[in-house]
Amino acid sequence: MIACTIAGSDSGGGAGIQADLKTFQELRVFGTSVITALTAQNTKGVHGIYPATADFVKDQLNAVIDDFDLKAVKTGMLFNAEIVETIVSVMESKEIPLIVDPVMIAKGGASLLKEQATIALKEKLLPVATVCTPNIPEAEVLTGLTIKTEEEIELAGEYLLNLGMQCVVIKGGHLAGKHAIDTVFIRGEKPFKMKTDRLKTIHTHGTGCTFSAAITAEIAKGKPLKTAIIEAKKFVQLAIRYPLNIGHGFGPTNHFAYQEHRGICDVQVI
Repeated sequence: MIACTIAGSDSGGGAGIQADLKTFQELRVFGTSVITALTAQNTKGVHGIYPATADFVKDQLNAVIDDFDLKAVKTGMLFNAEIVETIVSVMESKEIPLIVDPVMIAKGGASLLKEQATIALKEKLLPVATVCTPNIPEAEVLTGLTIKTEEEIELAGEYLLNLGMQCVVIKGGHLAGKHAIDTVFIRGEKPFKMKTDRLKTIHTHGTGCTFSAAITAEIAKGKPLKTAIIEAKKFVQLAIRYPLNIGHGFGPTNHFAYQEHRGICDVQVI
């Protein structure tokens, strides 16, 4: 099976294109890529961003689609509105599942999405997406809502579904509590939650990229949407639980952990 990631390059290797391709490989999916930007980046922060032109992004994406039978595509860092609109122009005519990780802010605080790009993402890309995986701050930006309670999560999920996508996963890692709880909204189905232990660690660089890439890989393998999301949660939870302890800042997750622990992870579905 073949998948594609459309994202920025992380020279530190923990997020972006690098994290996505590692995740695809660990889940036995061949990964192709479209690079939207080069970043000078490590665990301590983003030190420079050099975006690709929209035309070059289009050339890369068309080259991949022309030669490979893609079973799923995901987006990560898109940076500007021109790149967002270019991806929409190509993908809206394709019957390929599209997973959108609405990357906005790096772990170190650097902005990875310009304001006009946020508007384009919401108004143009999300309506053609299959799955969107915002964390709480990203969901607040996309909906204009303040999200602190379960009721507000439900309002945000329904709002985002109404933009046209099939599924929304609102990640709960930014909320307080003993457990981390993600809420999954699938069109036409009752929402469900994934509950895991909250792990005390700073080694969380690339968690969003890794989670959405794992969903993409499982969908590429033909897994049903709910099954793909739960397995992806196991992948990223294990990657956080068994850190590599490298770097001097927000260290990367451990992409080896899923295979090393045979995918065994307690994810409570409620």
